[in-house]
Amino acid sequence: HTGKRRDATKRMSAATASVSGSSGSAFISLCTRNHRSTSFASVSASPEAAKNRSRVKNFVFARAEGVRAPLSGVSRSKNREDRGIMLRHSHRYGYQPRSSMEPNDSELNESDSGDRVGLLQPRPGGGGGRPDQVDWRATGFAFLFPAIGGLLFGWDIGTTSGALTSIMDPNTSGVDWYALDSFQQGMVVSTSLAGALLASAAAAVKVGDEFGSKKELQLAALFYGAGAIVQGLAPSLGVLIMGRFTYGLGIGFAMHAAPMYIAETAPPSVRGLLISLKEGFIVGGIMLGYLGSYVIFGQDEGWRSLLSTAAVPAAVLMLGMSRLPDSPRWLLQRGRPASEAREALEQVRGKKANRDILDAEMARMVSSDHHVGGINELFRRENLRPLYIGISVVLFQQITGQPSVLYYAEQVFINAGYDPADGAGVAVILGFFKLLMTGVAVAFVDSAGRRPLLLGGVGIMTLSVLTLAVCSERMASGDVAGTSFTARASVAAIFAYVGAYQVSFGPIAWLLVGEIFPQRVRSAAVGTATLTNFFSNFLVSLYLPTLNENLGTAGTYYLFSVMSVVALSSIYLTVPETKGKTLEEIEESLR
Repeated sequence: HTGKRRDATKRMSAATASVSGSSGSAFISLCTRNHRSTSFASVSASPEAAKNRSRVKNFVFARAEGVRAPLSGVSRSKNREDRGIMLRHSHRYGYQPRSSMEPNDSELNESDSGDRVGLLQPRPGGGGGRPDQVDWRATGFAFLFPAIGGLLFGWDIGTTSGALTSIMDPNTSGVDWYALDSFQQGMVVSTSLAGALLASAAAAVKVGDEFGSKKELQLAALFYGAGAIVQGLAPSLGVLIMGRFTYGLGIGFAMHAAPMYIAETAPPSVRGLLISLKEGFIVGGIMLGYLGSYVIFGQDEGWRSLLSTAAVPAAVLMLGMSRLPDSPRWLLQRGRPASEAREALEQVRGKKANRDILDAEMARMVSSDHHVGGINELFRRENLRPLYIGISVVLFQQITGQPSVLYYAEQVFINAGYDPADGAGVAVILGFFKLLMTGVAVAFVDSAGRRPLLLGGVGIMTLSVLTLAVCSERMASGDVAGTSFTARASVAAIFAYVGAYQVSFGPIAWLLVGEIFPQRVRSAAVGTATLTNFFSNFLVSLYLPTLNENLGTAGTYYLFSVMSVVALSSIYLTVPETKGKTLEEIEESLR
């Protein structure tokens, strides 16, 4: 026993070469189990073994309610009931207890960090899979259905204009209330946003923590489906507005729960890719909405089929989420057995996932703080930095010019010689370009990292909106000689701005919102960030015409360029790099 242990220890790490082979025996007795917590083992060891533990601690995993929990010491008892069940690895030296460094051992110095990482890697004959191996079938399944919640949000953005046009055309409306005034048009457009605001607030205060992200997505699917059907069958304007509001509730719950579920279930190595890809689903939904509006153009009561079509993907979302487990982190937070959390983690990671990596992640999850915090806890000292980061990125996403650039895009294209009769063509061109640049973000977010893409993208956005300001000023001054060049420069600036936005604020703001907050306040914090995003979007959309009237187009762009500089400075000073880290590691680094 002494010789085998010494040999195995030397093979695992140079840091353990000096460990004495005389370890004595240690006996493990399982603590009393209950249905709300994982049972850990108590260890009694000889003085000689205790001396060895000053440098190295061996981990074995006792099965407590189906979960392998880390235990200090090595069990040599022949009594299986006393020592629990050790996880063993089969390799060419025979069966050996799995050994590892204590992850939080305060006695380890900095030189041991590399050895500690190395000991988490899979060993020959056990552990299964490469450290970075992803089971794309299981991981993709856990991503796809929450992402459909984002697609339905994009669908609403893309179809609203086409549906409103169909309703107000006496030849296609099919109703006697088609002559909508400006206020009624505003109600049709904005009531879905009002529903999203209410749902975001409810999710932040109570619903998110009580339901969990899985059930919250199912609730979103219910509102999506109900809202779509009510809109499609609406006999009056009031019922249509009610359907729009109901659909908006689905948007609010989905945009709160989707980034949380993906962040809490995705492997750390591809978490950025998947949450960024969810942004691609939103843009894809917008494009599908444009396509749907084109298909129903000129059809009698085409708006009914356009608005009710969303019920189909809503049903897919509902059925798909019923096949997925609750987030393992939420299960532990709600006091559920660790065995249930382990089962959920294995389901969303799949059979090909590296078991040593899962063991280490599960150990960190079990040992983390499972207290459920509410809105009040967001303002505790340890939560202020992540709260500022999350709130600031979604706020800057809206106040750095994104709505205004898109609002004036059609006029800029017309000035450059584009046919004014084909305004929808501008939206389609920009939509395809946004989708392409979102793909760039998806490809590089987990290799280049969050900070480089965010800083580089916002930097280009700043230069682009400043270029638009200068071009608008020259166009307003009546400089005929340089009109053609100025108009083309404006078009180039719009493409640069949209592209930079889609590799920075577009996907990464929501990525940071999903991963930056501590587990105990994540639901409340994500709800607050979502509410901030929707509310700031509402305010910018409301006051943009007033700003343009008082400051002019150039002045409005200059204002947004100043805000972009502020955003760039804030990101540089506060936003950390989170690529490749588990949520628990991110939480620890921000304390």
